Amino acid sequence: MTSGTVPEDGAEPTRKITKRLGARRPLSHDGRHRAGIAERPPVAPPPAASGPAVQLRMPAVWMVAVLVAIGAWRIGLIFADAVRLYPRASAVAFVLFAAYAVPFIWVVREVDWLEREPFVLLATAFCWGGLVATAMANIGNTAAQEILAKVFSPSFADRWAPAIVGPTNEETLKALGVVAIVLLAKRHVNSVVDGFVYGALVGLGFQVVEDFVYSINSVVLAGDGDTIMPVVATFLVRGFLGGLWSHTLFTALVGAGVGYAVVRTDRPLRIRVGVAVLAYLGAWTLHFVWNSPLLRDGFGIGVGGLIAGLLIKGIPGFVAVLLMLRVARRHEAGYYLGRLNGIEPILVAPDEMDALVTARGRSAARKRAAAKAGLRADRTVRRLQRAQAKLAVEISRSGYPSYWEAARNPNPRTPALERCVREILLARQRLVALGIPVASRYGREQRTPLGGWSCALAIAGLLVPGASVIALILVGIGTVSARRQRISPDNRLGMASSIGVLATALWIVVYLLHGFSGG
Repeated sequence: MTSGTVPEDGAEPTRKITKRLGARRPLSHDGRHRAGIAERPPVAPPPAASGPAVQLRMPAVWMVAVLVAIGAWRIGLIFADAVRLYPRASAVAFVLFAAYAVPFIWVVREVDWLEREPFVLLATAFCWGGLVATAMANIGNTAAQEILAKVFSPSFADRWAPAIVGPTNEETLKALGVVAIVLLAKRHVNSVVDGFVYGALVGLGFQVVEDFVYSINSVVLAGDGDTIMPVVATFLVRGFLGGLWSHTLFTALVGAGVGYAVVRTDRPLRIRVGVAVLAYLGAWTLHFVWNSPLLRDGFGIGVGGLIAGLLIKGIPGFVAVLLMLRVARRHEAGYYLGRLNGIEPILVAPDEMDALVTARGRSAARKRAAAKAGLRADRTVRRLQRAQAKLAVEISRSGYPSYWEAARNPNPRTPALERCVREILLARQRLVALGIPVASRYGREQRTPLGGWSCALAIAGLLVPGASVIALILVGIGTVSARRQRISPDNRLGMASSIGVLATALWIVVYLLHGFSGG
């Protein structure tokens, strides 16, 4: 094996390979990989030695701490009354909505894949949404609804207050949570994706606590004592049917706007502020449409009309925010992974860099490895990709001189870089032993009729009962067939699986609610 090349077979000890690093100077960022698509994206990584995430001597820390304490006290009173009056319903509601938050947190962490945010700031964002924003909105919404009733009429307030008051008060309070994160640790808001992540967690905290309160209110309105059916119905309606396009999504959009305003210092102030305001107005509009009485009962054609109404109100905003996030993530990946241009191929091969740019590429590389050498190869590729991403972030923080110094002469000044190199080399050795010298996304991939039919049926399943189940069966057949042939499955099977599961769950929830209502 020559210096700086990827081994074709066998594996040398990590110590011997390490001696060969640093033999080349970094190449210029010529954009020859997809990672070089954004040489000047909205990213400003913090310095390597940034210290604690939050400095206790900052006044903003104590301001946030006091507000969180006040919010915790007010929400605690609500929870205490609920537990005292309806212990069983409260316990079920707590378990359901705590479990409900888990997949959202996992998704947010996956979005935050490259440059992970400090846990203390993520927890602060969640607490702001769940305690501060919820407690203040509980007071402000009631007062604003009374004002609407006096200015217009009680019937107008009952019909339109949720659509007017809710977005105005709640989106403002949640946006202040993202601003609070900026005041606490501006250096950790270094991309639009970071703003999205903090905003999503603020919204998730608000969503979980608000839904708990609504579930207990439904028990009170039912008038049947400490029963759990109203809690389950509220969970299905607010947690599931409205969960994908609710507070988490709204505030993520606001957070992305705040992140843009903070990071893009190369743009005029009026543009940065304008983007943040547009993001806020976008979230307000999505919230208004979702809370409005329009299409609340569907099209009057039963269960299918109800689902159609929900999809029409929720999906456009959901898709728009996801497209925005996709662009932001590609810009972030373009910056960080562009730092790997010129690094020895034994650390990051060109095809591996191409796979690292997107979540789909990383998944395709893992699937290809798994098809060739099983789940062990899948896990090893995952470790390799994680270590390569860490190396990209550390180089962006410390600079190329620190990397070349760490590669040639290990010293206490570059422990993070050295650790990344060791992790990559260890994962590389394991992959070579499995017969996979390069963890690329390319390989023999079939494009089968099952992939196309499963996608079509999954989409149709959003409106036609049973079609999504057939789609999931086709997905299973296609996946098993690919595994037996030891090739990568058709990528369309993954999309069909996601849509099919969503459509099937939607129909199950709607029929459950239909049964609860007795009709």
